[in-house]
Amino acid sequence: PHRTKLYEDVPSAYWPIVYSPEYNITFMGLEKLHPFDAGKWGKVINFLKEEKLIGDDLIVQALEATDEDLLVVHTRRYLNKLKWSFVVATITEIPPVLFLPNFLVQRKVLKPLRTQTGGTIMAGKLAVDRGWAINVGGGFHHCSSDKGGGFCAYADITLAIKFLFERVPGVSKATIIDLDAHQGNGHERDFMDDHRVYIMDAYNRYIYPGDGFAKRAIKRKVELEWGTEDAEYLQKVHTHVEGALNELKPDIIVYNAGTDILDGDPLGGLAISPQGIVKRDEVVFKAARSRRIPILMVTSGGYQKRTARIIADSILNLHNLGLIDKELATSGAENPKVEQIIRDSVRDLTNLS
Repeated sequence: PHRTKLYEDVPSAYWPIVYSPEYNITFMGLEKLHPFDAGKWGKVINFLKEEKLIGDDLIVQALEATDEDLLVVHTRRYLNKLKWSFVVATITEIPPVLFLPNFLVQRKVLKPLRTQTGGTIMAGKLAVDRGWAINVGGGFHHCSSDKGGGFCAYADITLAIKFLFERVPGVSKATIIDLDAHQGNGHERDFMDDHRVYIMDAYNRYIYPGDGFAKRAIKRKVELEWGTEDAEYLQKVHTHVEGALNELKPDIIVYNAGTDILDGDPLGGLAISPQGIVKRDEVVFKAARSRRIPILMVTSGGYQKRTARIIADSILNLHNLGLIDKELATSGAENPKVEQIIRDSVRDLTNLS
């Protein structure tokens, strides 16, 4: 595989939480024309700092994915299309981008998205090394190798998984748990005929993208009705996450933790409370950690001002419950892979004797 900075080793003193100030999209107020809080990623980090969970010096700085990195999945033709402002305006759903010179579009819109994409790829390796990782951005699940849409210009989930398959020995099966309010048609199209990837997707069946072709890639389809509330939602998530992981034990889980399921989200159409979102993330992490499967979480969609606080609260909750822990993450003996190997050898030896 090509050389990449994204896989350079991270000192064990760092939290496997990936972020860069470059994630945030800010220019001339144009970002306010999208229902998206384009600074939500920075706000999540600020909340975590206020709560003294992390300091700037101990989180992993995301690096921008280069063209060479992106070409692991994307076609050259697709990357060239992004040199047209009108294409980017269509993908990001910010119409005035159409009138900006492309060098500005590259710097102010695409660079933040490329940096978040680099962050997801980096977090994939960290998750395998440490048992878990969170990219505070990413989760661009509507983008596939040759087509963007729905604010997603790069296929970071596909990239993270392909990088692991190509570069990390022992990673040959992945499970995507996509709990954003929208169907994750990008990674579904990319992994349509790939038996190494198991996809579970729970989404509002009536909203964008309604991609019938992509649905054929979903192994566990949970189609939700308008206004679905906490009790029903959490019961379904619990049942299907357990079912998915019992059906196939992957080497990595990519968890697309969209917060656009929040009650009142203008695009999601579901009615989950902030507490329901925190509980949902807990359910997924418990399932992964109890089975010792490395988990990579990306934050994906979520379009309201209160979203950042909820994501931060969820990360704090995971930490309070011991589901994510810096110490656990850094000590070699606690490496889920290593321990599994040790336990297996002990069992084999006992069986022999």
